[in-house]
Amino acid sequence: MKAMILAAGRGERMRPLTDHTPKPLLQAGGRPLIVHHIEHLVAAGIPELVINHAHLGQRIEEALGDGARWGARIRYSAEGRALDTGGGIYKALPLLGPAPFMVVNGDVWSDIDFSRLKLPEGMLAHLVLVDNPPHHPAGDFALADRRVLPDGPRRHTFSGVALYHPDLFRGCEGGAFPLVPLLRRAMEQGLVSGELHAGRWFDIGTPERLRALDRLLGEE
Repeated sequence: MKAMILAAGRGERMRPLTDHTPKPLLQAGGRPLIVHHIEHLVAAGIPELVINHAHLGQRIEEALGDGARWGARIRYSAEGRALDTGGGIYKALPLLGPAPFMVVNGDVWSDIDFSRLKLPEGMLAHLVLVDNPPHHPAGDFALADRRVLPDGPRRHTFSGVALYHPDLFRGCEGGAFPLVPLLRRAMEQGLVSGELHAGRWFDIGTPERLRALDRLLGEE
């Protein structure tokens, strides 16, 4: 399996930290956020990585190179202008190949065991959900019998970690577009499975949350 790390976001809420540093290169626990993902993916037996980038993207390539120092093999999907999540993944499909692949948001941190995740036969996507954090109390999707639904009596937050089949993007065209409408359409067809992660998870969307993660990792 290959994995894609989404690293093209501008990081507006992280300014001024992201004015001169791409968000994935901000540090927590003495290492850039994206390096935590690379290390976890390699440890899970997923060394073939694709990283997209836009804002200050050349700095990401300069910092990570080909990934050999972590035992990874990195290829880059340069967007120039950010293509949103759906458009970014669609542009990278030629690098990801015809098999199901993993996608990890570059601005989250978790102890999710990537090696456990599987895309069930016949599904177009498998999402890892988490309990709603204080800054997102309404959640995103419901979960029932390991199927993810667009809505329900109890909603959970999408962790930013998922497996996708390339067929999820069938019929799409190049350019910027969001991922959520594709997922909702697949959910309505019963083609999205999911699970609830009960471990640690951080959405690093603000400087305060970055500092909180840095304190946590500094204590380990």
